Amino acid sequence: MQERLQKLIAQAGIASRRAAEQLIAAGEVSVNGEIVTTLGTKADPETDHIKVGGKLINPKLGKREKVYILLNKPKGYLSSAADPEGRNLVTDLVAPKFGKLHPVGRLDYNTEGLIILTNDGDFTNLVASSKSVEKIYEVKVKGLPNANAVNKLRRGILLEDGFKTAPAEIKELKHTENNGWYEVTLLEGHNQQIRKMFDSVGHSVVKLRRISIGHIKDDRIAVGAYRLLDEDEVKKFSNALPKNFARRK
Repeated sequence: MQERLQKLIAQAGIASRRAAEQLIAAGEVSVNGEIVTTLGTKADPETDHIKVGGKLINPKLGKREKVYILLNKPKGYLSSAADPEGRNLVTDLVAPKFGKLHPVGRLDYNTEGLIILTNDGDFTNLVASSKSVEKIYEVKVKGLPNANAVNKLRRGILLEDGFKTAPAEIKELKHTENNGWYEVTLLEGHNQQIRKMFDSVGHSVVKLRRISIGHIKDDRIAVGAYRLLDEDEVKKFSNALPKNFARRK
């Protein structure tokens, strides 16, 4: 059966659908020896030879085991599967036996906390683009913002880069003499959004940690450690669980 190339590339675990579209546009994808650059082009993995970067992906379709890992990311790691600058990657923290993985969404280089790694491009597309999956963060800021400043952030604010944030849930935690502590809940994921939000009211972020992704919360994972998500945890993100979902031991 013919399917869109970006979907097949995602199913093969090469990249998310959005990243797959970029690979197609860059001329990195071929079907039966012909380079394809038109988005929406379809192919049948049963009859067509599909290559990405010159490598055949057909063997990865149909017999690839789905893997879903929850990692407690340390500071100083990039939320990416590759980096031309050679920086530490979140995928470096996971055992090689799980094969090629990519992060679902991102956490800033200097942000800690929970992030999901997988080889399931469809799952990545579902969770990363969803406006209903809450992400909750613990935030430590320099100084003590006044109530007016915090209420501005709750209502939504125009950032210097032109992005207008949606209303956010912000709970005050126990402050110290010199630092404010907050729990911030977002349904969006603009680049460095929380840091830019607090910068806009004159209080830079000193520490930032994600403590939950939707229904996934786990304060028992040590920094730099990980665990497999179980089937029920994955199902809660989507009722359409992939047929070949399997947990690796």
